[in-house]
Amino acid sequence: MASFRAFWNSPVGPKTTHFWGPIANWGFVAAGLADLNKPPEMISGNMTGAMCVYSALFMRFAWMVQPRNYPLFACHASNETVQLYHFSRWAKAQGLLSEKKEEASSQ
Repeated sequence: MASFRAFWNSPVGPKTTHFWGPIANWGFVAAGLADLNKPPEMISGNMTGAMCVYSALFMRFAWMVQPRNYPLFACHASNETVQLYHFSRWAKAQGLLSEKKEEASSQ
């Protein structure tokens, strides 16, 4: 019971935004994972780019804020990974990135 009370009253416990911010932001990760099966033509390059910048900025914030917010950092690192994958899918669909095999076979 004492450990629960310590967590409950801690500076990053459920009484603070340090706890609820990461909980809410896992929704971005879940949405990105749900979009993995969608065709790349449905991906918005502008929105995916904005999400990449957003997560990168908030990873830095989570690292610099005191006390350090590791759950927020993990959430945004996960979102950055998912969004960068979607961005690469979008770029390949737009012809901005090409496969190395395609380049080698065309030369």
